[in-house]
This record gives sequence, C-alpha cells and structure tokens, in this order.
Amino acid sequence: MKLLIVEDEKRMSDAICAILRQEKYDVDPFYEGYGGLDAARSGIYDLIILDVMLPGVNGFDIAKTVRKTGIQTPILMLTAKSDVDDKVTGLDSGADDYLTKPFETRELLARIRAMLRRENIKRTDDMGMLTVGDLKLDQAKSMLINTETGGDIRLSEKELHIMEIFISNAGNIINKEQLAVKIWGYENEAEYNNVEVYISFTRKKLQFLGSCMEIKAVRGLGYELRKKEET
Repeated sequence: MKLLIVEDEKRMSDAICAILRQEKYDVDPFYEGYGGLDAARSGIYDLIILDVMLPGVNGFDIAKTVRKTGIQTPILMLTAKSDVDDKVTGLDSGADDYLTKPFETRELLARIRAMLRRENIKRTDDMGMLTVGDLKLDQAKSMLINTETGGDIRLSEKELHIMEIFISNAGNIINKEQLAVKIWGYENEAEYNNVEVYISFTRKKLQFLGSCMEIKAVRGLGYELRKKEET
C-alpha cells in the first residue's frame, strides 16, 4: 500500500513515516501544501494523511481540491486543534476521518487499517483477499488464484504490486506514470519500459491461469484490467 503524508513538522513527519514503514507501508512525505497537493492529485496513493496547518495551501483546501478533481482516495486529517468546528470543516472538506495531535501510535495504525479496509471492501472476499472476476490475490503468499479452476501461480514482488493495483482499480484505466511511481517510487530512475516488461510478465501469468480477465492496453492512456471480450 502506498501512502502520502503531508505534514510540515519534519520531526512529526519523520516519526510517522518511520512507524508506517515499519508496518510495511510505502510512504512519500511532503512538507508543504503545494507539493502535497500535486502529489495528492496524482491519484497514485491508497491513502492520504493530511495536516491542516501547512505553508502554501492548508489541508482543508487540499482536501477540497482533491475531491473536486474526482479523486476518492481516503483522507485522514491530522491537526493540533480539537475544536468541533475544525473537525466539521475537515470532514466537510472531503476528509474521511480526523485525528487530533498528540495521538497514540496504535490509534493511528488502527484508523489507517480501518480506512483501507473500507476502501477495499468492494474488492475483497470473506477472507479479506482481493478478488475480481475469476481471480483471487493471496497477498500474504504472493499467489494469484483462478477461483474457477483452482489453479494458482506465484508472483514476483513487482507482479504482486501490479495485481494489487489493477484489482483494486478494476475497470479503471491506470497510466504508465501511475504504475511507475506506485511500484518504483518518485525518486527511482525506473523507465517506462520497466512497466511494459512487468506488465508482459503479469499477462503471461494470467494466460497461464486461463483467467477470463486480461490487462488490456488502452491506446494513449494506459492499461485496464477487464473481462476478455467474447469472440
């Protein structure tokens, strides 16, 4: 899971990032509003942790702008303020939850888990595995399963991330830049042909499973996981 944190207090941000990375989340920190807004509008994140008081653009305005662009990424808003009006303003701006500083680490992690769980509920089965069509993704074992035939195949780390992204966004077009940043990160020098290579690997594994789902290239836009067209 890829998380964005926009917090101008560097010590606070570094502490949160360390906690989240220890929990195996991939985290990108930003320390001011404009950079955080640009990152939030990229649509590549699974969750946004957003401070209210920021230089440049405040958290309320970032949340409003993100929602106006149609991005529905869950937003957890952080603030030192505990006033009810501030909480209401944050929620009305588009935040999904609100956490007042100082907070306990276990509460932060519990709220993140709950928000991610709600976001993925439409794509998970009773065991909490991501599923779409005849595919089920066992993330703990890095296995992709055909629920119709019972066949399975192991995925590499990059292939696992690719399938997490596509199943969570089934029916939506994901462009190469989004995939590159989500999988390799902003600071990595990975080229777009790396995306194509791993898409090719993943497609071969879908073919091996005989799945009814395919990763389809959409000319000029990117890729989409969708059901194969009947011939």
